[in-house]
Amino acid sequence: MPIACIETGFGLIEVRGAEAADFLHGQLSSDVRGLEPGRAQYSSYNSPKGRMLANLIVIRLPAAPGGDGYLLLLSGDLVEAIRRRLTMFVLRAKVTVRDATGDHAICGLAGPGASAAAQAAFGVVPDRFEALPVGRDALLLAIPDGRLLALCPLAEGPVLQATILGHATAADAQAWRSHDIRAGVPWITAATSDHFVPQATNWELLGGVNFQKGCYPGQEIVARTQYLGRLKERLFAFRAALPDVAPGSKLYSAAFGDQACGVVISATPEPAGGCVLLAVAQFAAVDAADIHLDDAARTSLTLQPLPYALPAAGAPRGAPAGDA
Repeated sequence: MPIACIETGFGLIEVRGAEAADFLHGQLSSDVRGLEPGRAQYSSYNSPKGRMLANLIVIRLPAAPGGDGYLLLLSGDLVEAIRRRLTMFVLRAKVTVRDATGDHAICGLAGPGASAAAQAAFGVVPDRFEALPVGRDALLLAIPDGRLLALCPLAEGPVLQATILGHATAADAQAWRSHDIRAGVPWITAATSDHFVPQATNWELLGGVNFQKGCYPGQEIVARTQYLGRLKERLFAFRAALPDVAPGSKLYSAAFGDQACGVVISATPEPAGGCVLLAVAQFAAVDAADIHLDDAARTSLTLQPLPYALPAAGAPRGAPAGDA
């Protein structure tokens, strides 16, 4: 039976206005102008140095009276910082940016049978990255790894959750995070914000970067990393004997001596003991197969498979193409 996660760890930023598409297109790494109503995409918001301040799911609302409307789903502990930063760049654009977390209830469906549960609860199953209106003022979004997210006004949350729980077992944010890890989907939090270029987290492999566009913060560095650079680190999945590991924890390897060779993005306990985690780690340390945590026991990490292939380390990929 699938699980229904009443807490997912997501917060929401709402962006509305006649110039919302152009504004977001100039701030985020994805092709927001090309996003049709009722569709969604992965994206990132980067510093001028090309490092991810946050990664997001961008949803273009199916209908938005008074102008385009978008919801940005991101880690809840980054909402205020990202809202403030986006607001700084609105200037005279016909755009409003606000924290919409407290206005919405979010429920995640995951696990075998998630689509069947959505069909039973709502009578529809959206396609990949489609956001369909369901029930009373709710949206049902399918994310690429097979999970679904239902969003609705906060007052309608109990009804939405009861509808979903009629076809799924209740679970918490930790269970949702476990599915993130197994899907190889990293979420930047306050502990890891401004640490990595998107490629180090495999974000471009998941479709979170459009290399055919330009003119967003950090674009030149992100493009240079893709086409001219030699990436030394990537996101990997690991298992550890500890029950949990904090995001931002550093990893070490004999191959790097006292210098850290990686950083934990997220972790969640396993029912049988220990935990699984996602971490950005140096290729050389992964190849040496001796990565460990910086705890008293120097707990070793065991490499786990990701559900998608990683490019070979090192070689640049040729000249970029795209608009300015």
